[in-house]
Amino acid sequence: MAKSPRKEVVSDETKSDALKIARATQKPGQTKEQTKLIAQGIEKGIAQYKKQQKAKARELDRQRKKDKSAASSAIPEAVTDTPETVQSGSKLPWILLVLSWLAFAAYLLLQQSS
Repeated sequence: MAKSPRKEVVSDETKSDALKIARATQKPGQTKEQTKLIAQGIEKGIAQYKKQQKAKARELDRQRKKDKSAASSAIPEAVTDTPETVQSGSKLPWILLVLSWLAFAAYLLLQQSS
């Protein structure tokens, strides 16, 4: 089945914004009809801009989902390596703590004997 062309519905906010812009740029001697036509052109421009932004957002969302799915398939390999490195890396601070306390105790013993 062929898609039927949908008439684009412009929100009241967009219409009022377009009319404000048209009135702000209105030339002296310009008729209301001319201002109305300018406002309609501005509405179409705003609608086109919003349509483009939605398309960009959809494309970015698709790309983000694609990247996320690619990353999630790579994560199981990385996850198996990560805990081993974290556990071996967590010993270093404890070793350094013990060594610093031993050095401090040795310093105190040397101070008392002198």
